Amino acid sequence: MQQPLYILGESTQRTSGLDARRSNVAAGRAVANAVRTTLGPRGMDKMLVDSSGDVVVTNDGATILGEMDIEHPAAQMLVEVAESQEAEVGDGTTTAAVLAGELLGRAEDLLDDDVHATAVVEGYHEALRLALDAVDGMLVGGEADRDALLTVAASAMTGKGTGDLATERLAEIVVDAVLQVADEDRRVDRDDIRVFTRTGASAASTELVRGVVMEEEPANDNMPRTVEDATVAVLDAKLDVRSGEIDTEYTITSVDQLDAALSAEDAERRAIAETLSEAGVDVVVCSKKVSDPVAGYLADAGILAFSNVKTSEARAIARATGARRLGTLDGVEADDLGTAGSVRVEKHGGDDVTFLEGNDDSRTVTLFVRGSTDHVVDETERAVDDALGVVVTAHEDGEVVPGAGAVEVAVADRLRAGANAVTGRKALAVEAFADAIDAVPRTLAENAGLDPIDALVDLRARHERDGVAGIVIDGGAVEIADPTDFDVVDPAAVKREALESATEAATMILRIDDVIAAN
Repeated sequence: MQQPLYILGESTQRTSGLDARRSNVAAGRAVANAVRTTLGPRGMDKMLVDSSGDVVVTNDGATILGEMDIEHPAAQMLVEVAESQEAEVGDGTTTAAVLAGELLGRAEDLLDDDVHATAVVEGYHEALRLALDAVDGMLVGGEADRDALLTVAASAMTGKGTGDLATERLAEIVVDAVLQVADEDRRVDRDDIRVFTRTGASAASTELVRGVVMEEEPANDNMPRTVEDATVAVLDAKLDVRSGEIDTEYTITSVDQLDAALSAEDAERRAIAETLSEAGVDVVVCSKKVSDPVAGYLADAGILAFSNVKTSEARAIARATGARRLGTLDGVEADDLGTAGSVRVEKHGGDDVTFLEGNDDSRTVTLFVRGSTDHVVDETERAVDDALGVVVTAHEDGEVVPGAGAVEVAVADRLRAGANAVTGRKALAVEAFADAIDAVPRTLAENAGLDPIDALVDLRARHERDGVAGIVIDGGAVEIADPTDFDVVDPAAVKREALESATEAATMILRIDDVIAAN
């Protein structure tokens, strides 16, 4: 008899055909269900506890999926969907994950009805094209002005646990930060917007600093802790006696020679302080070491200096003050120096925190985020990050659409109408896509305490009558209404990205018919 031929190792596990697809679909749906209850302004929070006992309390989809220890490769693809959504537009991560899970679930029903996976994939891509057209048809107004950006920011932070008063305050700060650093073409470099957190006050105490906030203390205790109208030098050079690149030895045979050597070094250190003082420098930011003797001479000259500042912070300070980063003190000119309205060192939580505020046209800003506890600060920071992402996107693209599930209702309606023009079994996939889209408003209704079926019927009827309908909260009451009447809008790019990323992930998983896992 012929001996069996072993291609794979004995420990290798292989799952093929429908079993492989069902396993992948089940994993994807499990991930979507894990974050489903966090969707919307009435979404619930998740408490995540790692092996070391650290606790994270959040309803941010990307954070939840990132903290979960997910091993299944198909489920990991949905985590990547959320991460991509977060990186590209800053919000909509939960929507993307939920939508991807629903697309997989609806596809499984079609596969059980003997619809080939290829037909489902092609139908989903056709549905995506129709869905993006529907999003374009929901655009509100022209370019997003400040009021529109405030609405976008507040919508992104609603339900994040910041509270109504804090949300309004944070929205203003976020929008002002984006407008401060935006260039003439409305483009924004996110690196120009920094976030610095500290406990000890409520989230409403968060403030916008037109400059840099850093956890640095003066290089010498005798230096001033507050400097107004400061001239700032940013240095990438060590402030101490110069040393050669090769080892050198000096032979000293008398006390006079030792005194002369020490005097020469002392004179060199003193000259550093004199050079900066004569140049009119009030504040020195050095990315390398400032030796104690030099720091002492700088203190005597009334100069505030910071040693071993992070390169990223030095770069931000240079942009905030207009200073040039200098590699040497030779030939320092006025054009090399920057200006700051004030530089002050304050105590927060027992640590020194330095506030370097630039001028009115500062190209770097910092959001000084506050919170009563570490958990509150962390969640507020996540809310601010989401708001920054959507405001930047809305400001650059200038396109917003109604929120509160109104876009999803319109997309589902467009897909059902367009399915009639699709031939073959792909039409079934288009209708399945529409059913999957309905999961978003249905989940919003369920999380808000409404009956999901009744709410979906009311949404469709209101959309049929007025062309736009969403689930909004007015004074604590949940209503079916036009979201724009309640200032609930989202950047169009968030909706497009969620549709595209969810569809790509779902179709990639559906095309897998063989899983080979080596232990």
